[in-house]
Amino acid sequence: MITRMLKEVVERGLNEDLHYIDLTTDLLIPAESVSKARIAFKEEGILCGIPVIETVFEALAPGKMRYTYYKQEGDMILQGEAVAEIEGPSQALLKGERLCLNLMQRMSGIATVSRRYADAVRHTQVKIVDTRKTTPGLRALEKYAVRCGGCFNHRFNLSEGVLIKDNHIQACGGIREALEVIRDKVGHTVKLEIEVQDLKGLEVAIAAGADIVMLDNMSAAQVREAVALNDKRVVLEASGGVTLETLKTLAETGVDVISSGALTHSARALDIHMKFIG
Repeated sequence: MITRMLKEVVERGLNEDLHYIDLTTDLLIPAESVSKARIAFKEEGILCGIPVIETVFEALAPGKMRYTYYKQEGDMILQGEAVAEIEGPSQALLKGERLCLNLMQRMSGIATVSRRYADAVRHTQVKIVDTRKTTPGLRALEKYAVRCGGCFNHRFNLSEGVLIKDNHIQACGGIREALEVIRDKVGHTVKLEIEVQDLKGLEVAIAAGADIVMLDNMSAAQVREAVALNDKRVVLEASGGVTLETLKTLAETGVDVISSGALTHSARALDIHMKFIG
């Protein structure tokens, strides 16, 4: 999926940047000019986005570029380290530079945050997962970056699974009612996840046949109580306001999954540059 979605993202990005001409490059740089460029990290972080490089520059100069890679996807890169060199038509390098860097910076930023979250809970069995709080049009790349950093993906879109949230429950009249209605309408392979606000809601959800229960905005102490009450009957997911500072305590409650929108919506783009070297 990443290859197909990446091509679509790159096509849109190039159309956005190159309306009909690169006024500076096309008038300044001869079409026959050839250059070499180096992509390097200006700060420490996790590399994510190697596929972006060839997707961008092959779209601009198919078969005319040569690529040298010094690092692999998921590697920790130190400040100043080069990750790749590209040699080919100067015009194509200049026209694709910004799009290539924008995507790699975004993806590497998410991968770096995800690695910090994954490292913080390695002493537990919990899985850290993302949410749908992603940049419109970039979800496939951002969720790929989460995996590259060592965390996991929640559902990719609304058709991938049942997740009954508070507004669904309100519209249906209650936890039990919502689960009973949808259970009769989905296939036997589909798991049902429902959000609850307290231990009473958890008890109702388990009794009504939920497969996964999301503990929404509960404190670590409440989650610990929920884990004991559940006694491994369903999968428990803690969610809401999760930060790197609160993650370790939450993971040590014994909860199965922790979801955090911060992996994507709050990740800062890493500082990466591309410089001509010949």
